[in-house]
Amino acid sequence: MTITLDLEALTSDAPTRRTLSSLSLAVAKCKKIVVVTGAGISCSSGIPDFRSSDGLYALVKQQHPDVVIKGRDLFDASLFRDATSTSVFYTFISQLKKAIDVASPSPTHRFIKTLDSKKKLLRSYTQNIDGLEERAGLVGTSSQQAKYHGKGKSKLKMNEVRNVQLHGDIHRVRCTFCSAGFPCTQEYLDSFLSGTPPDCPDCASRSSARIARSARPLKVGTLRPAIVLYDETHPLGDDIGSIHSADIARKPDMLIIMGTSLKVHGLKKLVKDFARAVHESAPSPAACAAQPPKRNAKSFAGKVIFVNKTPPGGEWEGIIDYHVVGETDRWVEKVIDDWKKARPSDWEVQKTLVATGESSTTGTFHVAKEITNTVGLKGKGAPLLALVLQVRLMAGW
Repeated sequence: MTITLDLEALTSDAPTRRTLSSLSLAVAKCKKIVVVTGAGISCSSGIPDFRSSDGLYALVKQQHPDVVIKGRDLFDASLFRDATSTSVFYTFISQLKKAIDVASPSPTHRFIKTLDSKKKLLRSYTQNIDGLEERAGLVGTSSQQAKYHGKGKSKLKMNEVRNVQLHGDIHRVRCTFCSAGFPCTQEYLDSFLSGTPPDCPDCASRSSARIARSARPLKVGTLRPAIVLYDETHPLGDDIGSIHSADIARKPDMLIIMGTSLKVHGLKKLVKDFARAVHESAPSPAACAAQPPKRNAKSFAGKVIFVNKTPPGGEWEGIIDYHVVGETDRWVEKVIDDWKKARPSDWEVQKTLVATGESSTTGTFHVAKEITNTVGLKGKGAPLLALVLQVRLMAGW
């Protein structure tokens, strides 16, 4: 049975408050958390979601009532069959890209990065195309840092990827003919705004070279946003499948789902796969009973947490353990607050000092590096001890 916890009841309902605090502590104690996110986590960044009454679908319907019949039409691969709908799509994507360019990561994006910094994030998976996770510091599947250029079928360096972009990245474009990829420049954006896709520079270069040799010109493809529409195959599908399988094999101990309505078929399968793996990793009742009752966060490990303003559908009964009702930003801020209170040693700052004078004489020191991730250090006094030892060694004590 899914337990519903309303963030609005934090001050008025003691059982809700206790359960939410236990969930926060479980997040702090888990070590292999999978996070799945949707458009809802970017709303506070100024990017409207796709399904709310003031979301992107609704806005497009107001602007183009004769072209867009249903909300999902704008992100369906079938739109390329019609010149008018294709033009509207390019214009809309250009406007969306401009809105995203001035947006900043939300507290939820930063929370996911915190999990990664604290060595607790197994992987993040997102439906979003805005790339705000990368701005928060998570390397995505569209990042050049994650690309593998060697021989073989693999296109990604699995260990580099911290955020899997299930629907691509609006900050890049790709050729409809040769599949070459490029950053989405202002020049391309201006072309999209007019409703006309720009030519692929790689195709154009090859064709021009043939013409210069008096050979027959080649076909020149056009560029399109490097996002994955409904009923389209992801260009990195094989690599993403391998990452998914590898993460399942690593036995995640918690699944956090935020800001998505869980309507897309592919995402539903992914979430169910992870939920099954998480439940299989849940500690036994005997192990939970052995923990002190006030600090029994272990009983909350192996759980699936769904944070969204609207409830999950009936098909998620028995899969989602907790539905936290409310804004994702508010929940993650509570988790961080509870975490800091319950485990302050996780947040101690370890400083590396560098001597600025001769070690044999009285020298001074300046801070060269600060490390806030002290989770891996054993014992509450470990960060301070490490700092003292560092100072003594560098001072020649």
